[in-house]
Amino acid sequence: MTTPGLYFPKGFRWGTSTSSYQVEGAVDVDGRGESIWDRFCRVPGAIDGGDTGDVSVDQYRRRADDTALMAELGTNAHRFSLAWPRILPDGDRRVEKRGLDHYDRFIDGLLERGIEPLVTLYHWDLPQALQERGGWRNRDTAQRFADYAAVCFDAFGDRVRDWVTINEPWIVGLLGHQLGLHAPGEKDLKGSVEVMHHLLLAHGLAVRELRATGRDDARAGIAYSLFPHTPDDPASPADRAASEASDGYVNRWFLDPVHGRGYPADMRAHWEQAVGELDFIRAGDLDTIATGSDFIGVNYYTRRIVSARAGDGPWPWKVEEGRPDVERTDLGWEIVPDDLESLLVRLHRDYPGVPLMVTENGAIYDDGRDAEGRVRDSRRIAFLRAHLAAVHRAMGAGAPVEGYYHWSLLDNFEWAMGYWPRFGLVHVDRETQRRTVKDSGRWYADVARSGVLPVSVSESDGGVGR
Repeated sequence: MTTPGLYFPKGFRWGTSTSSYQVEGAVDVDGRGESIWDRFCRVPGAIDGGDTGDVSVDQYRRRADDTALMAELGTNAHRFSLAWPRILPDGDRRVEKRGLDHYDRFIDGLLERGIEPLVTLYHWDLPQALQERGGWRNRDTAQRFADYAAVCFDAFGDRVRDWVTINEPWIVGLLGHQLGLHAPGEKDLKGSVEVMHHLLLAHGLAVRELRATGRDDARAGIAYSLFPHTPDDPASPADRAASEASDGYVNRWFLDPVHGRGYPADMRAHWEQAVGELDFIRAGDLDTIATGSDFIGVNYYTRRIVSARAGDGPWPWKVEEGRPDVERTDLGWEIVPDDLESLLVRLHRDYPGVPLMVTENGAIYDDGRDAEGRVRDSRRIAFLRAHLAAVHRAMGAGAPVEGYYHWSLLDNFEWAMGYWPRFGLVHVDRETQRRTVKDSGRWYADVARSGVLPVSVSESDGGVGR
């Protein structure tokens, strides 16, 4: 008898996601160098509650427990990042073997359990030593990144096929260098554009290093923070134009050059008006950036509703608060799974033939353990089901989606928000580090093992649907 539901193809990747600074802790162990987040967390008021990643959820010491958890969940894929300062403590030259050994054991532990690694090279923890030389504003950092990537390809490339070079270059530029809300805490508009360019340049240089390994099956891509855009008033030509312009700022500025189209002309004109000549873009840079992208990593959380009203910052548009009748997460983000579907279909249309992976998708729900020790996070189950159904619809429309990686495996350090936001399928007690698989984790495990998404949303799922 056939189980009713939405069937995903054999080999679909049912994954989870983490990043090194958010889960590892052990910041002064085994020769690890200082990162910009170690330094930023010491700035008074920078992090909610004065939190740091010094201990986080202690995965550096608990890696075996966490790989066993993944096996319990039945997932067949896991995305995680390497800590650059754990491998090259000074950012370049000296390689720390103990750091390589840690990731060797972690990768082997995943593979032993049938879990395919998707490895991110840069998830924001730049070595502080490189920041002191200018960080990502210094063009040389892109070359130092390529050198670091070559070390990683040599050490782990016999077991790792797929690599994310850079995680969310727009967020790095916006929050880290334009608004100062993330490490390294800079507020420099032109500097932020320079940073974003150097991040894309670093991607291209790293891909060249990967191609040089001669491993024909090795693949690389960027995990972008992609936001579908909606005009506040779809009937307003001004709002439609503002929405398209904001899409260029958030999405096309990164996707187009990586896929060989160069920087979009409308956005280049906007930036030149805002900051002057983009003199850091040199001859040959766009060819390097377009060296190759073997897949598009999609980090999707919500949408942007844009109007032509005057807004903050350098752009003549305003990001509106959203629709009052749309359900939201505990952070206030709109829950709009249909927009994930349309985003995946759009990427397939705009960049045909490029495989897609949902490298992050998740929601903040502050559900704790009850008197029985159980975390009954029915809202997350409903969120998951709605977004997986959206992925399935997109695949039905032809989008070549290879996998879905839920953010996150564990409740962890959420950057400037500290530890209060809980994204995990697994609850972590901040005092004891005890892991408890949430109801959502067990639900996801059932789907991952079967490859079948239940066709209906039950009352216990929380009721979020299409």
